[in-house]
Amino acid sequence: MTYNPPLTPRPPHEVAGAGRPRVMTTAQLRSHGVSAAEANGQCRSGGPWQQLLPGVVLLHPGPPTSEERLHAVLMYAARERATAVPAQPGAEGPHVAAYPEAMITGLAALTLHGFSCTPPLPSLDVIDVLVPRLRRLRSTGCARIVRTPVLPAPEQVTGLPVAPVARALADAVAGLSDAVVVRRLMTEAVRGAHCDPASVVRELTEARLLNRPHVLDAVDSLLAEGRVIAEDRLYRMVRAFGLPDPVWNVDLRLPGGPYLGGLDAYWPEQAVALELDTRAPRQDDDALWSEYARKREHLERLGITVVHITPRKLRDCPEQQATVIRTALMASADRDPAAHVVVLPR
Repeated sequence: MTYNPPLTPRPPHEVAGAGRPRVMTTAQLRSHGVSAAEANGQCRSGGPWQQLLPGVVLLHPGPPTSEERLHAVLMYAARERATAVPAQPGAEGPHVAAYPEAMITGLAALTLHGFSCTPPLPSLDVIDVLVPRLRRLRSTGCARIVRTPVLPAPEQVTGLPVAPVARALADAVAGLSDAVVVRRLMTEAVRGAHCDPASVVRELTEARLLNRPHVLDAVDSLLAEGRVIAEDRLYRMVRAFGLPDPVWNVDLRLPGGPYLGGLDAYWPEQAVALELDTRAPRQDDDALWSEYARKREHLERLGITVVHITPRKLRDCPEQQATVIRTALMASADRDPAAHVVVLPR
């Protein structure tokens, strides 16, 4: 059996001295020798401290800064497990910024991720914090609890655990009824390259938000926006990596026969077709994928090589995608000639 003796009691004013964290849990204060009674006395009206949230104490009398509120919300949500004193503004020494099973989400998270259309942190009355569904916590003060069956891996932003953009966006949208605001958030998520449309739709689907008309309208605009951006990246990739120019946005038909499908790019001499896979995980995903698969199989039976590229791969690894296309173009010399098809502009 091990025994960790308590630290030598320290006067409250020394705990809140220069270079020390300005927000602490009552458990952390006890580890510094400040009893619950002493902490309560410091937090009385007119005292030098204040209780910002249950079990979380602000070690100065003035209003909290945005950073202090963020730390306080995380401390409140993680207080049952967190034991180390997190690094905070003004603190010195090797502190550990660890908040187990808690992360900032919603509008505050989007602001931390650098969104320009979200409110500044000081104007937010509440800060959303994501926790596991079975945690026994309630929303109170400036902390609003958002529950999830499975926590995503947090991203570190300014030393704080923050939900990934797509998840934070879904949590923000869940509390918004203004269609203009929802559309603006989704548009910035895609235009600002914070995330791809498919990941946004996936999170909205899991949150069961696509049954709201204003959210569904915004998703349709988001997917259209995402396709335009992906097409622009595709044009730039072809130019940047010296690929031969294809014919863009065409339909294929057999001579005097049926329609074969539309393509984003086609190299007639090499019989190589390219299609941007902009599917999103919605209810009709299986049917849409079946349509993609049927078209691909039909074209390949005619000797046409089909290359599928996702917007995310275009964004994250364009050189690799250019290599895939170049390889398909070079391999055409070793294949049997493709069937003759009619190429029509879309």
